[in-house]
Order: sequence, then structure tokens, then C-alpha cells
Amino acid sequence: MIANTGLLAKRRTETGKGAARKIRATGQIPAVIYGKDQEPIALTVDAREALQLFHSISVENTIINVQVDDDDEALETLVREIQMHPFRPDLVHVDFYCIQRGVAMEVDVPINYSGTPEGVKFGGVLEVILHELRVKSIPSKFPESIEVDVSTLDIGDSIHARDLQMEDEVELLTDPVRTLCAVYLPKEEVVEEEEDLELAEGEVEEGAEGDAPAARDEDSDG
Repeated sequence: MIANTGLLAKRRTETGKGAARKIRATGQIPAVIYGKDQEPIALTVDAREALQLFHSISVENTIINVQVDDDDEALETLVREIQMHPFRPDLVHVDFYCIQRGVAMEVDVPINYSGTPEGVKFGGVLEVILHELRVKSIPSKFPESIEVDVSTLDIGDSIHARDLQMEDEVELLTDPVRTLCAVYLPKEEVVEEEEDLELAEGEVEEGAEGDAPAARDEDSDG
């Protein structure tokens, strides 16, 4: 399970583009916390601290304890939206969703593929199709990642969502028939094999046609 991590925040009263520019000029960024049956809270957070945090966690499913001013308790949140500057690697705005303890939620969990497929040893290539899965569980049961061992895959083999074994109290919402990964021959090798097959078939046909006149010659000599 994912360990909670923290972030400091301050309440703000000013809103609008002008206020947001002033906030960013001080190294802060505007943010908001909202949730079910809760009034939105306008905040500011340190831009550098937030960016470092987001780079070190799985943003989609990590619980972040946002400590607002000197409140007695931090708010348990999930990041719902991160806005980045269009030309620079700078944060612009963050939306946090305040979670309710014991209430199941839907989150995207990254897939961690491990092992070297057996088919790769014989010229195959592992193609990863899905990088995350949609699951539902209470926040305390959110998996940090879903481990998928691909070491037994041969050429032509694949793994589907239905093949996974989920932890207790974690429900898989991704369509069970979705393919997660598969091992294929490189396209160049497939083309070469098809060309070799066509060539071999052509030689057989030419050989068969070449035998016919000889048979007719024998008939004529007789």
C-alpha cells in the first residue's frame, strides 16, 4: 500500500488572473481543495516543493496530506488535476480532491512489468499496450502499482486484464478482455518469413509445371 505524504498549504482570499500572477511571482502557485459535501478551499502551495513531490510519487493514486495553515488535522487528498505552463516546466495550478475515509474510490494504478519474456530470447519483441489499470477500493487499500511478470511469455503469447489476481478489497474496473502486453516477432522478420514462404511455394509450382513437358515427350516417343 502507498504511504501517505505531506504538503503544506495556506489559505488565500484573492482570486482571478491578476492575483494568480502575483502568487506565482512569489514562488507559490494557486491551488484548490474540493470534495463531496465540502466547500472548496482556495490555497497557495510552494511551487518547487509541490513539483518535487509530484516527481517522486505516483500522482494518480498517492494520498497527499495537505496541512492547511495551523489546522488541527491535515486533509487527506488525491491530486485531480495538475496544470503546467505551456512553454516551461513550471506548475501553474493544482486541484486536490478531499477523500472520505472508508469510502471506495476509483483510481488509475500504474503497471510494473518485470522479467524478460522467453520469446524475446528467440527474436521476439515485448509490446506493452497498457501502462495503467483502473481499480476501485478504499483509499487505505490503494495499490502503489500492479506487478505483472512477463518472463513466461513466448512468441504469440499475451496477458489480458482478466489474467491478473487482485488484492483483497481491490476491484479491477478495466475491461477484462483488454490486452496488457504481448510478444510478437518484429515486422521485418514476419515480412521475410512471408516472402520466403511465397518463394518456396513459387519454386514448387514452377517445378510441377516443368515436369509436364517431359512426361509429354516420353508419351510422344512411345
